[in-house]
Order: sequence, then structure tokens, then C-alpha cells
Amino acid sequence: MRALTIRQPWAGAIAHQNKRVENRSWNLPAKHEGARILIHAGAQLDPDAQVYGPHLGVHGAVVAVATVTGCHYSEDGTCCGPWGFENAYHWTLDDVTALDTPVPAKGALGFWNPPDDVLAAVRAQTTLETL
Repeated sequence: MRALTIRQPWAGAIAHQNKRVENRSWNLPAKHEGARILIHAGAQLDPDAQVYGPHLGVHGAVVAVATVTGCHYSEDGTCCGPWGFENAYHWTLDDVTALDTPVPAKGALGFWNPPDDVLAAVRAQTTLETL
């Protein structure tokens, strides 16, 4: 299973606020479509974001598990409701499961392989057999 680091507040919004699109400047590699991934809240905050909530204070930890269901490019951003950015690839997410307790982990750029202890800690909080 791979993980994807996402800046706060976006990782928290995926886990707790029904955000089901991740905006990226690059197209989703085809091999990741349909894959279960870990959502990792990065250490850096997006300074332009205007989303708030108590869960947004989590940094450097896995906060959810999700399935990447597809990707499309949007010029105007309106296709994905209030979460879609213009001139961005929209990676669509489904089956999001927020973790009750964030699992500390060091993130990386792009998709990355979480260590076994992180996977075990996530697995302990979920009923998902695919981890």
C-alpha cells in the first residue's frame, strides 16, 4: 500500500469534511487508479487555504485511508464542487476512512511506501483487510 502526503488543511478536510477530490498539478499515474492509499497530513500548512477545524492541527501523520477512483483535468474547477481548483488535475477519492488516532509518519513527495510499523498501526484501527 502506498501513501500520499497532502498539506493541511486538505488532508484533514479529506478525512473529516467530505472533501473527495485532491487537486494536483500532475496527472494520476494509471497504476494508482483504483488503489487504496494512506492519506498523510504533511508537515507544512497551505498558506492560501481557508478551511478550519480542530482536526487540522495534525501534522506529520497518517489521518485516513481512501481509494483513488479516477482523475480528470479541469480548467474552471467547477466540476468537483467547492473543493475543485481551476487548471488542476482532480484526483477523485472514495471509501474514505478517517483514523481515530493519527499515526505519526515521515512523509515524502509523490506516492511513497510507508514503513511496516505505520501500516500495522493503521491496520489496527481499521477493519480493512486490504492494508
